[in-house]
Amino acid sequence: MPREPVTAAMLAIGDELLSGRTKDKNIGHLADVMTLAGIDLKEVRIVGDEPHMIADTLNTLRRSYDLVFTSGGIGPTHDDITADAVAAAFGLQVIEHPEAVARLEANYASRGMEFTPARRRMSRTPQGASLIDNPVSVAPGFRLDNVFVMAGVPSVFQAMLASVLPTLPVGEPLKSLALACPFGEGDIGDPLRQIAKEHPNVVIGSYPKFDGTRYSTEIVIRSRDDGAITAAAGAVEAMLVETERAKAG
Repeated sequence: MPREPVTAAMLAIGDELLSGRTKDKNIGHLADVMTLAGIDLKEVRIVGDEPHMIADTLNTLRRSYDLVFTSGGIGPTHDDITADAVAAAFGLQVIEHPEAVARLEANYASRGMEFTPARRRMSRTPQGASLIDNPVSVAPGFRLDNVFVMAGVPSVFQAMLASVLPTLPVGEPLKSLALACPFGEGDIGDPLRQIAKEHPNVVIGSYPKFDGTRYSTEIVIRSRDDGAITAAAGAVEAMLVETERAKAG
């Protein structure tokens, strides 16, 4: 029997994302990793540094999808409020995680640096959370139920994601087939829509291209079923032949 698809969502947190000051790099990376892992990333939301918005959005996502990944807002400054917002979403208290304190204290001691109250803030998690390793800068993320809370710095986010990836449920990989189409979307839109309707077990995407002289389209067929991809591809190829014939005649 085919395995049920594993679904995921992402919540990117930070005023700097919404203002444009910081250009997000984590969404694309998560999408790539989820696709390779056979996990369907179904939704991404971006919210600012507003605790109630983070908590409300997180509650919506975690009840709708198997996995939720957050990025941003777990650093040492006053506007790093993700731990508090996640705790509020779950109705939990925030504590200093003993293991996180120990890791951070040892790290700063080894570097001859003071373990300041600001740095100690990075040990705060909702009560009952487990830690997510951070091999880049030590300060950990954390997991609570199906929610994975990670840093916004891309190198740290990527390292944290790599550390949790082996613990995630395995999905059925999504396969894809790309077909070159010499016509623009205006020429193939209607017949392609009909093909998509007749082949409900695939997702068909069309991606227009322009080389400076003429338009063309790349048609991508995605499914977890090889047979469904083959059948849909045959229908698309027949449609392209028919379109060529109609244009020639």
